[in-house]
Amino acid sequence: MKIQTKYFGEVEINEQHVITFPNGLPGFQNQKKFILMDLPDNPTFEILQSIDQETVAFVLASPYQFYQDYQIDLDDSILEQLSITTPEDVRVYGILTLKDQFQQSTINLQAPIVLNHKQRLAKQYITNDPNYATRAPIVPVEKQGV
Repeated sequence: MKIQTKYFGEVEINEQHVITFPNGLPGFQNQKKFILMDLPDNPTFEILQSIDQETVAFVLASPYQFYQDYQIDLDDSILEQLSITTPEDVRVYGILTLKDQFQQSTINLQAPIVLNHKQRLAKQYITNDPNYATRAPIVPVEKQGV
């Protein structure tokens, strides 16, 4: 199947790799089908691309790349909604906001994307954890020289 993408133009995708967000994403409730796309030569970041609307795409990364002690607790309703039966089923991503000066880019730790990669089901899970920011620096403050 061919789709138009925000960053790569027209691409061929395997329909078996389509990820379903049963409730869409906050602010994009009508967008329920996405594909994860690798960034060439950059294993840290991926693109979450809507298969129905080329302008809807998000840069993602594992929060553990930047915050090794990051933790979220998924309640039973989320586990059920995403058909999660083992921890190995789960992948967690944060949505990045990229800035002109890359060191000032941020990651959303308060509302991660939770993906059951086996069932291809996902949800943006709003944690409401006060320990995590929606715009956490991807470069720790001590490394920014601040």
